[in-house]
Amino acid sequence: MSEYVRNTWYPLTWSRNVGHELARHVVIEEQIVVFRDSGGQVVAMEDACPHRLAPLSIGTLVDDTIECGYHGLRFGCDGRCVHIPGQDRVPDSVRVRAYPVVENMGMVWIWMGDEDKADQSKVFDLPEYHDENYSSFEGDALVLHANYLNLAENLCDPSHVAYVHQSTLSNKQHGDVPVHHERLEDRVVTWRWIIDSPLIPIFEGLKPYQGNVDRWHYYHYYCPSIAIIDFGSAPTGTGAPEGDRSDCIQMFACHFITPVDSRTCIQHWLLVKNMPADEAVDQRLKDGLRIAFNEDKVVLEAIQNNEEKFKDVRPVRLAIDASSMKMRKMVSEMISQER
Repeated sequence: MSEYVRNTWYPLTWSRNVGHELARHVVIEEQIVVFRDSGGQVVAMEDACPHRLAPLSIGTLVDDTIECGYHGLRFGCDGRCVHIPGQDRVPDSVRVRAYPVVENMGMVWIWMGDEDKADQSKVFDLPEYHDENYSSFEGDALVLHANYLNLAENLCDPSHVAYVHQSTLSNKQHGDVPVHHERLEDRVVTWRWIIDSPLIPIFEGLKPYQGNVDRWHYYHYYCPSIAIIDFGSAPTGTGAPEGDRSDCIQMFACHFITPVDSRTCIQHWLLVKNMPADEAVDQRLKDGLRIAFNEDKVVLEAIQNNEEKFKDVRPVRLAIDASSMKMRKMVSEMISQER
């Protein structure tokens, strides 16, 4: 089993996908059964009956209890066994772990560490998601057969955009634009500005701009599994690099990564934008982002395969890797502190 940060809120699944039926999920190699109780609250428990370790997810919901599909033991929402067929007394020790969960930004978040450290105020939140001047739409839950840290690296890396996403988010001419990076207390920030450039393909037609724009990309990585990309454009010469974004296109691509195991993760993504909801525009943006994120998927899965094939090869590090190295160091430090 790989090592993971445990005392953190991990994205589990979209809230829209949780109903009054049992569903199985895996987070940091732990099997979890999830359902929504009759009061609308999400319940997450260890997916193993303590009797014979039968998965509870193949059992049955009886009101707000899970009935094991092997011998009929029932477990309440707090993980305590409330019924054992054939005996009156239920030992207090017969229970399964119940995980703290909370919902925010359309996502169910789960705490995998020490329960007494589960502070709901630490659940990630983007203020613009709640701002009436912005609108948002949820994307997909994209399964990648790649380690979650490789995806996190990708989401700290503006440099790859010029080569991987020429049809949607950039063009090859900007591969040499300098990248800046900084480690803050709670995150790693990587950014670059591209001055006096054409709009990227996905932004075309969103505003009646004439001529070139100044473009920015700010990649905010929150350890261990959240990446928020603030990207946008404003007409060249209107002061965007100095902070005047009064006439701009601004979007936040939110990536909530669920580590499944050492070679699998799930990329939940949504988009927040400074323009009203519009079904046609939102669908066009969604289609474009799906293309872009699937382009990443192809590269990252190929890298995962080669990492497993060439286990003795140590990758060369370049100047453009400074941000990803900071990211990995932050993860290692958090794991070491917990250890």
